Amino acid sequence: MQLKDKKVLITGGSRGIGKCMIDELVKQGVQDIAVIGRDKENLKALRTTFESVNFILVRGDVGDLNVLRDVTSKIEDEWGSLDILINNAGIVSAGPLEDLSDEDIYDQVSVNLTAVMVLTKYCIPLLRHSQEGAILNVSSGLGLIGMPFYSVYASTKAAIRQFSDAIRRELEPDSISVTCVYPTATNTDMMTTSKATDMDSPEFVAERSIQAMVQKKLHVIFGGEERLNDSKLNFESPEKFDAKIAKSYEERKEASLYHKAM
Repeated sequence: MQLKDKKVLITGGSRGIGKCMIDELVKQGVQDIAVIGRDKENLKALRTTFESVNFILVRGDVGDLNVLRDVTSKIEDEWGSLDILINNAGIVSAGPLEDLSDEDIYDQVSVNLTAVMVLTKYCIPLLRHSQEGAILNVSSGLGLIGMPFYSVYASTKAAIRQFSDAIRRELEPDSISVTCVYPTATNTDMMTTSKATDMDSPEFVAERSIQAMVQKKLHVIFGGEERLNDSKLNFESPEKFDAKIAKSYEERKEASLYHKAM
């Protein structure tokens, strides 16, 4: 796949991994980018940072169906088609399930999962006009390995993996590729309240994710050999992995109490 002159829609593109993805896309010749973001000032700043880009900027929460309808309507009116959809936006509220507010549970499911499904649904007719249609879904390492105190977040991200496989097979006759990536802890605003260390840079995650989409890879797991080994152990011997995690139970519980980015 060649990115030059492709038309792209990205959610959560005004900061963090999303903004770094825009930078990578621009480096490879993309000039038409639609962005959904919640922060007005960060959205406005994109025009200054990327002066060569023809932006369609939509301020709002992807959990709001009207926002998703608005952006796809604008793309249809202004471009008539779409080449790439990047489902990147995500939120997290960690801690014991019984302590999470009902609103935080609903919002995580809405933003991390429902919005991905609905926006993809709206974009499929636009992607069919492309000669090289592609979808890039951002899951998480927690979508591969469910960890204590991240039961809701991990569940939404695990669902993204299954959705990616299912929709890839469904869209095979349309030649629309689907790539799903699984970042580990990444040094973004989303991790400000986390006690995680040894994080990947958002630039690294963005570059590798875009590269995977271009190469039409199905799945890309971050975190190196340790993540791959843990995933294998979790699948083949979940009881052994349970015992491994139990050793750091209290430490994980304490750390989760401060991790919230909604």
